[in-house]
Amino acid sequence: MAEPSHRVPGGASSPGGRALLVLATGPLTTVQDLGRIGHAHLGVGRSGAADRGALRLANRLLGNPEGAAGLEITLGGLEVRAHGDLVIALTGARCPAVLTDASGRRRPVGHQAVERLPDGATLRLGTPARGLRTYLAVRGGLDVPAVLGSRSTDTLSGLGPPPPKPGTLLPVGPPPDRFPTVDLAPVPEPADGDLVLHAIPGPRDDWFSPAALQALCAEPYEVTPESDRVGMRLRGPYLERVRRDELPSEGMVPGALQVPPSGQPTLLLADHPVTGGYPVIAVVLGRDVDRAAQARPGQRIRFRLVRPGRLR
Repeated sequence: MAEPSHRVPGGASSPGGRALLVLATGPLTTVQDLGRIGHAHLGVGRSGAADRGALRLANRLLGNPEGAAGLEITLGGLEVRAHGDLVIALTGARCPAVLTDASGRRRPVGHQAVERLPDGATLRLGTPARGLRTYLAVRGGLDVPAVLGSRSTDTLSGLGPPPPKPGTLLPVGPPPDRFPTVDLAPVPEPADGDLVLHAIPGPRDDWFSPAALQALCAEPYEVTPESDRVGMRLRGPYLERVRRDELPSEGMVPGALQVPPSGQPTLLLADHPVTGGYPVIAVVLGRDVDRAAQARPGQRIRFRLVRPGRLR
């Protein structure tokens, strides 16, 4: 009997080619690539993987273009079944991962390694012991429809494919011509203690008292549960403003530390709004935004200020 077609995000269908069938999603699973670029003037943010380095690594392991679409899994819980023989890689937060083949045999799956997922096999991810977001890449990339040049799910605007749910079939594109050249990448795992992030003061640090920048770096901030792909809400030392007038909305970037009237900063992440009206006291360096995206609620963050001339 022929296999029935399955709906995929964006309205496409897969009649039975290579694909991942989603059985469970955990707290949140989304399709992500490196984001949609060049649309900020239209009010469309970049979005893309919160930990861009982890997605790039997974794709490089498989010989994919670095921007190929994969799955971003928050706090584990994903379960998928292979339609066709697939080659995969897991990066980011390390989850206990178990593969069960079509005959019921089970084996563990390596992290930051090239792994085969045979036709009919099921992959199940547990909860990571540290870190927040795990990335699952498939050789060939997830071939869901692109929106404005990207397959990323933007949780703020709703652009891109809707988050997968049980029963979603995600088609996989044709494998690239180049072959993987390594089978394991021994890169550091996300930190599980205090996380140190480096930031440049401004552009609105003059809206704060002289002691505010000192306060920002004096004591750690705690990541609160009210954090998501849009931004990380922090709890810690109060940042006192000296200007009380209203700031016209201005452009925002990932890593911006916005300070609302509460005096508690919010660190903007992948799905941040394109503009904002709260003053930004400092901006976290791009190389540290990926590390920030792996911080879990309850984890502590310390900020260290650097000047533009001392970034090397």
